[in-house]
Amino acid sequence: MSGHSKWATIKRKKALTDAKKGKVFTKIIREITVAARDGGGDPAANSKLRLLIEKAKSENMPLDNITRGIKKGTGELAGENYESIMYEGYGPHGVAIIVETLTSNKNRTASDIRHFFTKNGGKLGEIGSVNWMFEKKGVLSVKSENLTEDDIIEKLIDYNIDDISLDDNVFHIFCSIEDLEKLKKVAESKNLKIESAEISWVPKNPMTINEEDEAKVYKLLEELEELDDVNSVFANLK
Repeated sequence: MSGHSKWATIKRKKALTDAKKGKVFTKIIREITVAARDGGGDPAANSKLRLLIEKAKSENMPLDNITRGIKKGTGELAGENYESIMYEGYGPHGVAIIVETLTSNKNRTASDIRHFFTKNGGKLGEIGSVNWMFEKKGVLSVKSENLTEDDIIEKLIDYNIDDISLDDNVFHIFCSIEDLEKLKKVAESKNLKIESAEISWVPKNPMTINEEDEAKVYKLLEELEELDDVNSVFANLK
């Protein structure tokens, strides 16, 4: 597996830039609103909402913003009706791509995504055209801080871990979606420095292409991530 590598690093660095632009807040609030709408506004009974609240706090989002997002989801406050839509397609050189969106205007979003796929030499596909190449997994990202993979395994040996990869001084620990929150709490109790805990589409068999071709793919992925309606982008690259 080990699907997190260069693209994960690029996304992480881009997130730091987006945080300065305020884009991160906008996207997390949408996620919180939809999570509260779908699973209720009580974090104790809604694990997805709990993870998103922790993510928002890690980005220093004010509590008032989080509360408003939840209330919009539960209908206590007026707000736009966001719809969760996933798009699938192929980028340059046959790279499989999944795009997760939260949108209030699916026609606009579909048009924008199709435009960027076509512009960059890719092709938007039908639902199911590439998701069979991925697995939906929990991914816990932990700063290495001079730890080795063996150190991480030793700390978490009693818990269900599918795989571990190291990219740019960050360990990505893969687990089932159901085990993600428990694994995060255990890692915190072991004094590991958590960078993120997210649900991701992880490629089953990541592909390798040369650096020149990679640059073309990353250009498409970054342009897709820039779209306001796009929540996250995944690709089957090493």
